[in-house]
Amino acid sequence: MEAKEILKTHIAKIAVLTDEQFDYFFSHFKKKSFQKGQAIITSGDQVDYEYFVISGCLKSFYINDDLKMFILQFAMPTWWASDYNALYNQTKATINVDCITDAEVLYLTNADREKLCNELHNVENFFRWRTNKGYIATQKRLLSFMNNNVKYRYEELLKLYPELYNIVPKNLIAAYLGVSRETLSRLYNT
Repeated sequence: MEAKEILKTHIAKIAVLTDEQFDYFFSHFKKKSFQKGQAIITSGDQVDYEYFVISGCLKSFYINDDLKMFILQFAMPTWWASDYNALYNQTKATINVDCITDAEVLYLTNADREKLCNELHNVENFFRWRTNKGYIATQKRLLSFMNNNVKYRYEELLKLYPELYNIVPKNLIAAYLGVSRETLSRLYNT
């Protein structure tokens, strides 16, 4: 399926756009391919875009002063990724985004997103729905960190996203869960 059709199907689940409206909406996106390991956003960058994943898998992550990696998000096809604080507040990136696999994305500027939301009510509804859904997912993940052990969180992750197991290396899953690779291995080798 072409990038345009993938985005159209994704949007159509939430917002009804005429073909003309969708073509106008789509005209604001640009397409780019990245290679496995390639950085899309690096801490300290000016962030001008949010990315819609067409194929492949991205990770959004933070590296603390002790050089420990914390993965905030895996982004698979039809998911969105960026450093949203930097994008919306015009600050430098604190979050990194790179490619776990080769990836193809569509990207949109924040200015174009705002313009489209002002011009097309259904696009505004779509982005509001997506933001709300992302907020809920983040809240659920935080509560799971507070209330559940790593084994439960690992099983929950694989239940929700079984395809991650075949795409994402175990050391990255461990970083997402907030544990070492060794801790994750011990849980599943006993």
